Amino acid sequence: MITIGALSERTGVNIETIRYYEKVGLMPVAQRTGSGRRVYDETQTRRLLFIRHARELGFSPAVIRTMIELQESPGTSCERVSKLAQDQRDAVDLRIASLKRLRKELTRMIRSCEGSTVQHCRIIESLAEPVTYLHDTP
Repeated sequence: MITIGALSERTGVNIETIRYYEKVGLMPVAQRTGSGRRVYDETQTRRLLFIRHARELGFSPAVIRTMIELQESPGTSCERVSKLAQDQRDAVDLRIASLKRLRKELTRMIRSCEGSTVQHCRIIESLAEPVTYLHDTP
């Protein structure tokens, strides 16, 4: 059994975040010592590592909760988990496409700059124009 501080160090997850995960039900409520300190076992450590990695991959708490629920039925097909991962990958692809459009627009703005004064700055003028590049197709 380890304390919340040791769990935080071992997993790289902030103590307040661990408490939040307990509050929203992603982590089981910790056992308490006689003095009221939270203590965690190896199963909880692995759960927190799972949550952290899933969050790093961009999964929402709701999707993580679903995956945890599916883990509790180990005989279930992993098809649903695979679909959740595919959906996340698709969302990442959309964000990448959006970021590429943003980069292209920023490059265009920078290239249009003639290096004169702010009063005649094409970047500032461009920022005041209607936004169309966000809705273009990649």
